[in-house]
Amino acid sequence: MARRLRPVGLDFVESAPLRLVFAREVSVPPGAVYRALAEDVAGWPQWFSAVTLARPLDGGARREVRLKGGTRFLETVVAAEPDAVYAYRVDQTNAPGIRALLEEWRIEAVPGGTRVQWTFAADGVWVFRVGLQVGRGGLGRAFRGAVAALERRVGVGPGSDAGAGPGG
Repeated sequence: MARRLRPVGLDFVESAPLRLVFAREVSVPPGAVYRALAEDVAGWPQWFSAVTLARPLDGGARREVRLKGGTRFLETVVAAEPDAVYAYRVDQTNAPGIRALLEEWRIEAVPGGTRVQWTFAADGVWVFRVGLQVGRGGLGRAFRGAVAALERRVGVGPGSDAGAGPGG
């Protein structure tokens, strides 16, 4: 994994040359969504089908993520505000063409649950950017499937706080 990316901050979500934004509402409280995203990193493969391994590093300040197909990322968490936002930037990857990449998950209480918004902010060579634009529909489907699976995962079973209502 020799490719180092440009370090970016949370403001890259607004200034990135390419921004893909997806949103969906779920019937579980923000706290349950936040915990699945930020505190149960190792559980990501259980609800995000593209992820084969997710492992927190350095007490949760960094992450190692592997995707189907062999893509690997070493990431740094740049925002972790309970029930509000979880974001990370990619520091190293084996994927070609990427210059900078940051993903932000916004969590907002709505009547009956949570609005989850995922922003994929990227910079890369033109082929990478065009490929992402062409693949936007696939990323959207992956997001919708992942959030539906996350809702099922955190919304059922003993110890679930799904009935707690918005705000957790």
